[in-house]
Amino acid sequence: MDMTSHMASHFDDAIDTLKASSRELAEPLSVAVDMLFGALANNAKILACGNGGSAADAQHFIAELVGRFERDRLPLAGIALNTDTSILTAVGNDYGFDAIFERQVNALGQPGDILVAISTSGNSPNVVKAIEAAHDREMSVIALTGKGGGNIAGLLHETDIHLCVPHDRTMRIQEVHIVLLHALCDGIDALLLGDTL
Repeated sequence: MDMTSHMASHFDDAIDTLKASSRELAEPLSVAVDMLFGALANNAKILACGNGGSAADAQHFIAELVGRFERDRLPLAGIALNTDTSILTAVGNDYGFDAIFERQVNALGQPGDILVAISTSGNSPNVVKAIEAAHDREMSVIALTGKGGGNIAGLLHETDIHLCVPHDRTMRIQEVHIVLLHALCDGIDALLLGDTL
């Protein structure tokens, strides 16, 4: 195996996936920015969740909202549901791992809030349950998936946003997910600050 060529193929595949995602997702991404901005402007909050690499992405996204993205601004209301180990282990122990996000959505979510649900497969049972709980609480959902969207694709309402990366490899999907989350942060900041970089 020519390792240099093998490594270069990752860049080529990532570029192709980003281009395909740009064609398919730019429009729903802009709608998602408007949805997030509208919620934040009306004193609602953003809840985010995911597992593994998607948990890291959820935490990263919320950190950008509460802290800052590229420019100073007021902190924005967001909570990553995968960061409190006491809640995760207590709920996981008492109710099962599938309930760790659902329970928090039921405790914290209010009508007008938004759930950012991240699952590369679209099949994570605890993310699916979080989406169901969000709908029960009259929240909107922005779902980041891949691999066709899995079970999550069939759960979403017309008013929800589905950002489904057109690829089947987890690493490619995760790479695009972080681009999508950064684009959401940039879009929110552009609307908040009245301009673009």
